[in-house]
Amino acid sequence: MDPDLALSLGLVVAAFSIPSILSALSDRRAPRASALTVLIGGALILYAMQNKPGGYTLSQVPDVFVGVAARYLP
Repeated sequence: MDPDLALSLGLVVAAFSIPSILSALSDRRAPRASALTVLIGGALILYAMQNKPGGYTLSQVPDVFVGVAARYLP
């Protein structure tokens, strides 16, 4: 898997899990599914950081995200 794609997917999955965590906590439920999605997102981000020579800087993240969107979306 392309490290740029893994980073983008990891950020999207992690971002979508935040409302799920907040919903579970406000309903006084254990956020089990949300915790799993956070782990998946974190694993994708970690995979991308390890497989990209030199890693990513915070200023590169928007460019990577737009590049992946331009490459895979019609």
